[in-house]
Amino acid sequence: MAESTVSERPADLRAPLKGGVVPYLMLDGAAAAIDFYKKALDAEEIGERAKMDDGRILNARIDVNGGSIMLMDPMPEHGYPATTHDGFNLHLHVDDADRWFDRAVAAGCTVLMPMALQFWGDRYGMVKDPFGVTWAFGTTPA
Repeated sequence: MAESTVSERPADLRAPLKGGVVPYLMLDGAAAAIDFYKKALDAEEIGERAKMDDGRILNARIDVNGGSIMLMDPMPEHGYPATTHDGFNLHLHVDDADRWFDRAVAAGCTVLMPMALQFWGDRYGMVKDPFGVTWAFGTTPA
């Protein structure tokens, strides 16, 4: 079997990243995850997807709620096997947590923590997406 090679990186992927911390998600099915995040999180895909010759995504970017998220497919032959996504969540502090939460659930996320007013004063809830990533949505009431 021939080894996959990387195609030339598109110029539009050189746009500056947004946010102080940029998550880089390795998801089995990164292309499907990008399409899902467009529906569930109103994500905007930035640039073209850099792909391996076999079609796997080597590097892609979406922007969500003013920040960037990078994505790739697992590459076990390069030391990046598929793994579970445990021990963290991606928190989105948004203008209307209920709207974001409801959109994510309608798109296919599983509710982990129903949206509610929490003891610290925020409306907050958590979901898990079909790719195993946990998302939290919060709004601080005025």
